[in-house]
Amino acid sequence: MTPDEFRRYGKQVIDWIADYHEKIESYPVLSQVRPGEVAAGLPDHPPERGEGFDALLADLDRVIMPGITHWQHPGFFAYFPSNVSGPAILGDLLSAGIGIQGMLWATSPACTELETRVLDWLAELLDLPARFRSDGGGRDGGGRDGGGRDGGGAVGGGVIQDSASSACLVAILAALERAGGGAAARAGIARRYTLYVSSQTHSSLEKAARITGIGAANVRVVDVDPVTLAMDPAHLDALLTEDTAAGAVPVLVCATVGTTSTTAIDPVPEIGAVCRDHGVWLHVDAAYAGAAAVCPEFRWINAGMEEYADSYATNPHKWLLTNFDCTALWVADRQPLIGALSILPEYLRNTATTSGEVIDYRDWQISLGRRFRALKLWSVIRWYGAEGLREHIRTGVGLARDLAGWIRDDPDFELFEDPTFGLVCFRPRWEGLPDEEADAATLSLMERLNASGDLYLTHTKARGRVLLRLAVGGPATVDRHVRTAWERVRQEAGQVPVGR
Repeated sequence: MTPDEFRRYGKQVIDWIADYHEKIESYPVLSQVRPGEVAAGLPDHPPERGEGFDALLADLDRVIMPGITHWQHPGFFAYFPSNVSGPAILGDLLSAGIGIQGMLWATSPACTELETRVLDWLAELLDLPARFRSDGGGRDGGGRDGGGRDGGGAVGGGVIQDSASSACLVAILAALERAGGGAAARAGIARRYTLYVSSQTHSSLEKAARITGIGAANVRVVDVDPVTLAMDPAHLDALLTEDTAAGAVPVLVCATVGTTSTTAIDPVPEIGAVCRDHGVWLHVDAAYAGAAAVCPEFRWINAGMEEYADSYATNPHKWLLTNFDCTALWVADRQPLIGALSILPEYLRNTATTSGEVIDYRDWQISLGRRFRALKLWSVIRWYGAEGLREHIRTGVGLARDLAGWIRDDPDFELFEDPTFGLVCFRPRWEGLPDEEADAATLSLMERLNASGDLYLTHTKARGRVLLRLAVGGPATVDRHVRTAWERVRQEAGQVPVGR
C-alpha cells in the first residue's frame, strides 16, 4: 500500500468510524448472530492474490458488523464501561502508524519518557501518594515501603499494563520477590506462599496465583461484612496469624475499591494496618472506581493509600475515555518489581541500560515487547483536561443516582443500595414468590430485556439474591437513554410469566 493509497483508504476508514459513532443507536446493542454465523460468511481459505481495501470495507459491513456487540452504544449497561473517545482513537492510530516496539528506552526514548510523564500526570490527577510518582514527588530520600518500614530511599513509579489482570499478576510477582519467594524459586527452594482475597475480589487474582505458582489452594478467602460486602480486617488478621504459625509465607493482600459485582469498597486503612503488622504487600485494585478520584469529592477512596499501599491499579480504559487496552499500575518501590522481572540477555544490552539512568519498561511487565500505549492516554488528557475528565465522571454518577431514585420510589422494585459510582444494582420484588423462583424470574426478565435490542444488562448475586446490574458511564449515554432503559425494565417486568 503506497502512501497515496494509505491516504485514500485511511480517509475512508476515518469516515467509517465517524459514521459508526453517529448512527450507533440504530444497531441492536447485543449481537443477534448465532454461533458460527460470522465464520460461515468468511471464505474457508485465504486469497491467493491481494484484494482491494474496498472489498474489505464491504465485508466489514456485511459479515463483521452483525457479530458486534456495541460497547459504545448508549444502551450498553452490561459491564463496566469500556470508554472510547475521538482523541484516544487518534492516539491509537498514531501509535500504530509510528509502529515502534518500546521494550527498551533505547528502542525509542520518547515511548518510555512520555509514559513515565503521563503516569505521573495521572497520579497527580487522581491525587495518589507522591511516592507512586517516578521522582517520589520530591521525597527526601527516606522512602517507606507499604509495610511502614524504612525503604532506603525507595523510588516508585507508574507503568501502563494491558489490563488489571496483568497488573495484579505483576504485583504478585513483585510481592513474591520482596517476600524472598523469587530468590527461593531461583534456588529451587520449595515453600508455601499464600495470597489473600475476599469473595468479592476479581477472579483474576486466583488466576494470577495459578500462574505464579502460588496455587489456587493457597488463595485464602477472607470473610466479608454481610451488609457492605467489604473485607473483614479482623478475619484477615486471624488468617495471616494462622498461616504464619503453620509455616506459610504470606505474599500479598488485595484490597478492592469498587468490586466488580456491586462496587463494594474494602476498608483500606484497616487492611493496610494489618498488612503492616504482618509485613505483607498490599495491592489496591481500583480497576473501575479509581477513575472517580479525578473529582475532588471522590478522593476519599484513596484513604490508607499514603500509609500502606505497595501497589495500585486503575483502568483508564474503563471510565476515563481511553480505548482498551490501558491499565495504569503504580508501585511505591520499583526494585522488587525489577528484581522479579529483569533478565538481560546479551542481545538486549546497550549503553543506556547499563548506565542505570533510564527506565526499561520491559522489566515492569510480563512480555518483552510493548506498544506505545502512552500516546492515547496523552491524547485524552490533553484534549479533555482535568475539567473535561471530571465532567465525564460526574455525568455518569449523576445518571446512576437518578436511576436509583426512580427505583427507590417504585414499590415493585428493590434497590440493593444507593450507588457510590455509576453502577446500580436492583431487582423486582416478585411479591409472593419463593426466593428461588423470584431469582429465576429476575434472570428471565434480564433475558427478555437483552433480547429487545434496546439495552444490555448483566446480573450478579449478593446477599443470597440475584440482582440486575445496570452500569452507567458510556460517553454517549445521556438522561434519555437511562430513562428509556428504566421504562423498558418496568414494562418487561410486567410481562414475565411468574404464575401469579
